[in-house]
Amino acid sequence: MSTKNEHNKTNVIIQNSFRAPMASLECLDESTMSSDSPITTRPPSRQPSVHWATGMRYRNLGKSGLRISCIGLGTWVHFGTQISEERAEDILTAAYESGINIFDTADAYGGGKRSSYVIATKLFWTGRSDIEKGMSRKQIIEGLHASLERLQLNYVDILLINKADPMCPMEEVVRACTYCVNQGMALYWGTSRWTAMEIMEAYSVARQFNQIPPIMEQTEYHMFQREKVELCHPELFHKIGVGTMTWSPQAFGLSGKFDEGINLLSRGSIRHYSGTTDKAVMDDNRSPKHQSKIQQLSFIVEKLSCTLNQLFIAWCLKNDCVHCVLVGASTVEQLLDHLHALQVVPRLNTNIVNEVEKILDNKPIRQPLTR
Repeated sequence: MSTKNEHNKTNVIIQNSFRAPMASLECLDESTMSSDSPITTRPPSRQPSVHWATGMRYRNLGKSGLRISCIGLGTWVHFGTQISEERAEDILTAAYESGINIFDTADAYGGGKRSSYVIATKLFWTGRSDIEKGMSRKQIIEGLHASLERLQLNYVDILLINKADPMCPMEEVVRACTYCVNQGMALYWGTSRWTAMEIMEAYSVARQFNQIPPIMEQTEYHMFQREKVELCHPELFHKIGVGTMTWSPQAFGLSGKFDEGINLLSRGSIRHYSGTTDKAVMDDNRSPKHQSKIQQLSFIVEKLSCTLNQLFIAWCLKNDCVHCVLVGASTVEQLLDHLHALQVVPRLNTNIVNEVEKILDNKPIRQPLTR
């Protein structure tokens, strides 16, 4: 959004989209779930509850009290030139009615009954000059003020700091985020694309100076990028309660811009996908080695009667450390295809998981300490 009128249009879309009844987000008691539930609980968080229609599960984000759906929607791609306002409204309505209650905005969201959904917004390293770039107290507070004004909201649920600023003391960042929470501009704050060491430093600084620590880290996670989430994040959760929200489950980002080849892949037509490239696909995944692995995964897709896209998302959801997987969609059909991954998760039994691991052959292993 580059003008105030465009932002106002966005808010009208959202307000119209969120006329779905609150009954659509009512959750069944855990006792109604089957005993072979594939996703284990995380003490001391409450057991996950389930959306009555889609099977969407709700979890505490890390060890906080904030309950979010296990699949979230990256909505910022919907409010530019990519798709029409009418289609954006249809996608948001479908997401909300399907039980999604977490929306990652990056400065492009607002409206609706505020208590029924969670808004996360990022602050990026933006600015016209080097002086304006960074994550100082000035940039964080002024950036959040500007974001709230654009969104026409009084507060956001989660303020995300995208990448740590090596030129700014960690204490300043933590104090600025604590100020935003204490002033009611945000309810929680978290990180995006921070290292485990940076997150631990922020937590230590917060505890040392009686400030508020981050509750989550948002990071990339998929079959071909596993080390950070699988080796570092379980320790972050158990030691300091940091939750994990991931993006790019299909290894080609949240853009929602699928060309013909990607659409074929999403429908499971992996044979037609061979030789088709798309700029959104990570360069590493174009290698013959990765394409061979994707070809082998197609046999598991056929066995599970799902699409490759659904297998990718279900595989991420299977990880106990992942509290929420963000997806993007440029059509309602794509969104519903993503959500069907919820039905695939129970089919990922030990044998299937072992088959996937054998194909990927990239399970990260913590190296022993050397003396």
